Amino acid sequence: MAVKGINKLLFVALGCVFLGLGAVGLVMPLVPTTPFVLLSAICFSKSSRKIHSWLSRLPFFGSFIENYRTKQGIKKSLKVISILSVWASLITSMILLQTLWISLLLMVVGASVTTHILLIKTKKD
Repeated sequence: MAVKGINKLLFVALGCVFLGLGAVGLVMPLVPTTPFVLLSAICFSKSSRKIHSWLSRLPFFGSFIENYRTKQGIKKSLKVISILSVWASLITSMILLQTLWISLLLMVVGASVTTHILLIKTKKD
C-alpha cells in the first residue's frame, strides 16, 4: 500500500514539474510547451483525477490535451496565434542576443516548429 502512495506522489510531482516546464515554454523560445503539457496530463491521469480534471478544464492547456487525445486537430485561429507567438519570441531573442549562429539556430527551430504546427490536422473554427 505504501508503494502505491509513493507512486501517486511521484506522478503528482512529475506532473507539476512538466506543467511548469510547459508554462515556461509559452514564453521562452526553444522550450517546448505541448510535450510537457501532455506529459503532465499523463502523470496526473495516473495519480489524481482531480488535478487531471482541473488541467483539462484550463482554457489553453485543456485544448492542447483534448486535441491530442482525440486527434481532432487544432483550430486554424490557434495555429495562426501559435505561429505568430513562436516567431515573435524568436525574433525578440535574435534582436536581444545579436549573435549570428544563435539567430540561424533560432530560424531553423522556428521553421521546424512552424512546419510541425502546419502539419497538424486543422479543426474547423
